[in-house]
Amino acid sequence: MMGTDDRDRAEARTVTREFDTDQTDPNVAVVSALAEIEDVPVEELNPLYSCIDHILEHLYSNPPADEADVQITFTYNGYRITVEQDGRARFEPIENYRVG
Repeated sequence: MMGTDDRDRAEARTVTREFDTDQTDPNVAVVSALAEIEDVPVEELNPLYSCIDHILEHLYSNPPADEADVQITFTYNGYRITVEQDGRARFEPIENYRVG
């Protein structure tokens, strides 16, 4: 279980980005943002579809009513990522995450 100090440290390292979901493929936006955060080329990251398939595309291609306030949270490359239907995304690093 995560203590208060651990939560405070994780929140301090959490990064938020906003995407224009009418102009940008959400899958590309998430991977590009994470590559920027990690300062690595996009090609070094695992494909997002292997983690969550095409669920983000569906969120924006047939969006629910604004009142639904839909969020999708998933784990990808050491981050807990929450994407909201309005195009905001939060990237929270996971402590002690090991790839593969």
